[in-house]
Amino acid sequence: MRIAFWGTPPLTTKYLDALHAAGMTPVVIVTNPDRPKGRKMELTAPEAKVWGVTHDIPVLQPEKLDDAFFEALTSYDLDVSVVVAYGSIIPERFITLPKHATLNVHYSLLPKYRGASPTEAAILNGDTETGCAIQVMRPALDSGPIIASVNTQIGPDETTTELRGRLTEFGASLLVWALPDYVAGKLEAIEQDHTQATRSGKIKKEDGEIDPLGDAVLNYRKYRAYIEWPRTFFFHEGKRVIITQAKIEKDSFVIERVLPEGKKEMNYDVFLSARE
Repeated sequence: MRIAFWGTPPLTTKYLDALHAAGMTPVVIVTNPDRPKGRKMELTAPEAKVWGVTHDIPVLQPEKLDDAFFEALTSYDLDVSVVVAYGSIIPERFITLPKHATLNVHYSLLPKYRGASPTEAAILNGDTETGCAIQVMRPALDSGPIIASVNTQIGPDETTTELRGRLTEFGASLLVWALPDYVAGKLEAIEQDHTQATRSGKIKKEDGEIDPLGDAVLNYRKYRAYIEWPRTFFFHEGKRVIITQAKIEKDSFVIERVLPEGKKEMNYDVFLSARE
């Protein structure tokens, strides 16, 4: 099976490991270009590229999905493409290029939470269940028919980091199970109920701002959902104070540790004492 794998962030290596272990190593990896990262803004390769180089797999890093890149991808005579968090919109001609089109692993029970932040959305909305779905990609965002899905409960204190980690494990196993039968035509692709579709858009930095004395349940959901980025924070004397550790106790949002702008992380009671 000749597979192209499209992906960029660290979680994609879980999928690459699973495919490799199952004897379905991609013939090419498509990932974003190297980008400056860290305080020193050093040029850094995406983890998917590092995996590809380590396993001697060709890696393509197009700045634009243009004609030249289309020709390069055509040369691999692909059976199927798999997309996991590539990070850019993929034009239709790339989706339909492989013999069996393109599959995408999405971290929600589609059609719920189409878009960029389904894991965060599930926590923010207080859902007790979510999952991941494998769809046959279409140009319209996350609207393709589903070939496989798996459900899981969301813990009352589970963060985006924890939940996404579990969904990644489920998604990698589901992909390895479904991919051979999909290519063999043994899996039925079931259309989504588009009337039930909801969206989860891109998260903005300002979304993380809270009133520490505001709605306790909403504050705790935001803390759990935005634990990676943009974090939850409030302003004191015009400076941002990031909440690094919190819990909900007796219907109250309890802040335990904070990182004030320009200072080291500290216990919240120490921060409060310094304000007095």
